[in-house]
Amino acid sequence: MRPPAAHPGAAAPGTRPRLHAPAPGWSIDADVVVVGSGVAGLTAALRCEAAGLTTVVVTKARLDDGSTRWAQGGIAAALGEGDTPEQHLDDTLVAGAGLCDEEAVRILVTEGPDAVRRLIATGARFDASTDGDLELTREGGHHRRRIAHAGGDATGAEISRALVEAVRARGLRTVENALVLDLLTDAEGRTAGVTLHVMGEGQHDGVGAVHAPAVVLATGGMGQVFSATTNPAVSTGDGVALALRAGAEVSDLEFVQFHPTVLFLGADAEGQQPLVSEAVRGEGAHLVDADGVRFMLGQHELAELAPRDIVAKGIMRRMRENDTEHMYLDARHFGAEMWEHRFPTILAACRAHGIDPVTEPVPVAPAAHYASGGVRTDSYGRTTVPGLYACGEVACTGVHGANRLASNSLLEGLVYAERIAADIVRTGLHARVPQPLPTSQRPAHPLLPPEARFAVQRIMTRGAGVLRSEASLAEAADRLHRLHADARDALDENGKTAEPGVDTWEATNLLCVARVLVAAARQREETRGCHWREDRPERDDTAWRRHIVVRLNPDRSLAVCTTDTTDFPPTLPQAQEQ
Repeated sequence: MRPPAAHPGAAAPGTRPRLHAPAPGWSIDADVVVVGSGVAGLTAALRCEAAGLTTVVVTKARLDDGSTRWAQGGIAAALGEGDTPEQHLDDTLVAGAGLCDEEAVRILVTEGPDAVRRLIATGARFDASTDGDLELTREGGHHRRRIAHAGGDATGAEISRALVEAVRARGLRTVENALVLDLLTDAEGRTAGVTLHVMGEGQHDGVGAVHAPAVVLATGGMGQVFSATTNPAVSTGDGVALALRAGAEVSDLEFVQFHPTVLFLGADAEGQQPLVSEAVRGEGAHLVDADGVRFMLGQHELAELAPRDIVAKGIMRRMRENDTEHMYLDARHFGAEMWEHRFPTILAACRAHGIDPVTEPVPVAPAAHYASGGVRTDSYGRTTVPGLYACGEVACTGVHGANRLASNSLLEGLVYAERIAADIVRTGLHARVPQPLPTSQRPAHPLLPPEARFAVQRIMTRGAGVLRSEASLAEAADRLHRLHADARDALDENGKTAEPGVDTWEATNLLCVARVLVAAARQREETRGCHWREDRPERDDTAWRRHIVVRLNPDRSLAVCTTDTTDFPPTLPQAQEQ
C-alpha cells in the first residue's frame, strides 16, 4: 500500500466540490484569514498581526465560545523543577502508541515552555503557589507534575479570556457568528480565501467571502459526529470537511479519543456532556465500581492515571463484566474545601445534576472527546493545498499519534500556531494578491436535511464508538452511504437539494467526516491507542505501524491509502514550499 502519489492541490480547481450555497454577496480583503477563535486561532492571528499582516478572524459563534474555553485540566509543559522536555517527549510517545511523529513531538516539548511563558506575557493568569511559582498537577500518562492550570479547573476559560482581550486590544478585524463554507482557490489551485455565512448577527449578513492568499484553519473538533460528546454544539467538523472538499489530505481520523470520565446523565443523553477532568484523578480520586472496588489497580502501573485509552477500556470492560452503564469516580476524601478551591466548575456541574461529589461518588462513563487526527500538516502547519494551513484539533501534525497525551492539546495549538505565523512571514506568502475563481465554476455538493444530523450521530455512536468491529463498521458505512446516495440522487435526478442554511451545511459536514472516520477505522484492522477493534484485539506493528491517509475525490468518493512507514510524505512538492 502506498500514500497518495499526487498532491491534490494541483488538481483542476474547478473540479472540486463545494457546498450548495448562494454566491458571495460581499467580500473583505486581507493578507491572512484565520478560521476559529480558540487558543490556536487567536494565537496565529495575534502573531500574524504583530508581524504587520492584515489579519481577519472568522469564528462560528462569539470569540470566546470555542472548545478552548471548555478545557478544564490545563496545559502541559516541562516547567517544573526536575522536569525536562525529554521526559515530556517520552510520555507523549508512550501515549501515542507508536504512531507519533517524533520530530513533531520534539518541536512541541522544546518550544512549549517558552510558548507558555509568552501566553502568560499576553495576560493569561495561571494558578500559583504562595511563593509565586506555577502550581503544577499531574494527569493521565504523565510521570511528573507538569500541568499548569487556572481557576482550579477553568484553564481554557482563562486562556480564552486573555487571548480575546489581546485581540480586542490590538483591534483585529473579526467576523463572529460566521460559519465557514468553502476554500476559494485561484486558477493554479492555490488558496485565495474562504466563503462564509454570517448567521444573523455581526456586521454582515448572508454569504460573503474573505479574499486572502493564506488561510489558517483552527476550527476545532468534530465531536458532534457522536450522540454524546464533551464538545460544544459548534464542533461539527467544518474545517476537516472544508479541507476535504478543497482536495487536502486528512490522516488518522480513526483515532477519536473518548474521555474516560464524563458525567453519566443516562444512556439516552445526547449533545454536550459535562466533563470530569483527568486532573481530579491526578489529585488522587479513584475509579471504583458499584461495590467500591478500584478496578484499575493491576491493569497499568499508573492505575487511574494510565493513558486515556487504557482507562476508557478499563471502564468499558468493568461495565460489561458488571452489566452496568457506568462506573464511579470517588473523591469524597478530598473534602469540601478542596473541591470548592481546586475544582469549582466540576463541583457546580455535578451539583446542577443532583450529584454532590463531596458526599457521594460521581457516576462516569466514556464519551467522545478529542480527534487525534485531522487535516494532515507538516511541522509548519502547511497542508497539501498551497496556502492552506491548519492547527489545533482540526490538524494532524503527528504529535498525538494514536492517542493524545492529556493536556497536550492546548500546547499543540499554541506552538504550531506560532510556527504557522512565522512561516507565512518567512515565505512572503501574504504578498501574493489572490485571484479567486468564481464559486459557480465548481460543482455543488448536495445538502442533507437538518434531521440527518441526528441520524449520523446515532449511526456513529452505534457503529464507530468506543468499541468497534468489522460488522459494526460495515453497517455504519452502509447506512452513511445511503444518506450520501439519497442526497446525491435527489440532486442528480431533479436538481433539488435541502435548503441551504446552517443546519443543512452542518449535517452535510458531519456526514463527510463520518464517512472518512468509518473508512479509516475499517482499514485499520488492529487495536491501537484509542482505536479499539473487538474483532482485532491485538496491536500489530508489522502491518499497521503506519498512517491512513484519506482524500475526497472530485466525484465525492473517498480515496483511502496507507503510508509505507510511520513517516508522512511531504505535504507539498518542493517547488511549492516557498
